[in-house]
Amino acid sequence: MRICFAPMEGVTDAIFRRAHHDLFTGVHKYYIPFVSPTQNMFFTPRDLSHIAPENNQGIPAIPQIMAKNAEYFLWAAGVLRDMGYSEVNLNLGCPSGTVTAKNKGSGLLRQLDILRPFLDEIYKKTPIPISIKTRIGFESPEEWPALLQMFSEYPVYELIIHPRTRTQFYKGTPYREAYAPAFEKMRCPLIYNGDLTTEEDCRALMAEYPNTSALMLGRGLVANPALARQMDGGPKLALSEIVAFHDRLWREYLERYHASFAIGRMRNVMLHLTCCFESPEKAFKAIRKSTTAPAYLDAVRRLFENHALLEHPHYFPL
Repeated sequence: MRICFAPMEGVTDAIFRRAHHDLFTGVHKYYIPFVSPTQNMFFTPRDLSHIAPENNQGIPAIPQIMAKNAEYFLWAAGVLRDMGYSEVNLNLGCPSGTVTAKNKGSGLLRQLDILRPFLDEIYKKTPIPISIKTRIGFESPEEWPALLQMFSEYPVYELIIHPRTRTQFYKGTPYREAYAPAFEKMRCPLIYNGDLTTEEDCRALMAEYPNTSALMLGRGLVANPALARQMDGGPKLALSEIVAFHDRLWREYLERYHASFAIGRMRNVMLHLTCCFESPEKAFKAIRKSTTAPAYLDAVRRLFENHALLEHPHYFPL
């Protein structure tokens, strides 16, 4: 079973990807959080930190582009091809209000008069295979048939489907039934994304849809970084691995950034990783409230020492 790591802004950056790839196995592709080219035709320092080849060397990383202008998208795709990437992913899923207000991400799903000519242009002129990550509509799943029909008319490399609407963000129950029609419409491989947080979730999805090419995991794989390995028949997560993973991330963030940034980034990681432990709510509250490196490290140490590892670690809202 192929497992892909979803792009998660503020979590799965280059440092995280490298550490996870070095310490755990089982991930087929790591999708890089989106870059967003502008009319100036350049990548910001933030974007470059994500896509610089030296930050992803040896990692099966796929850049994700967010754009509504075909010229900007094609420029970025060409640069990424020249950097050595073999595929790019079009982000039609981000639900952020600041993104959708610009008709980017899932905002394009409500603008078919913009989306169709955009797809016409990029698939006609692309220098590199383009996959798509999409939601099933902006406001309603009733929008999905028209979107799916549109996607079926292009040589989409892979279609990653998150069966929620933009208005759901990451809440509520995914419309899993919307996934089935894609097998009839699309000729490309299909990847399922959404609320796969346990090994049982993943195996149940594959049993229901055995022709699925791969599963994309986000929160579930941050909460249990060994989940892809387990799906591949490997051992479960061990406490020593969590400690080693945490310590490496902390050390490398401190080496590159100010302590306040490192603490903030590690809080994002620990929001998920804390789910590996029994009764973690108070422990995470102490981590979340820490504002200095000593306070943060003390809170994490108490989590590791005083809370047992769950038999089946999985993500849940803290």
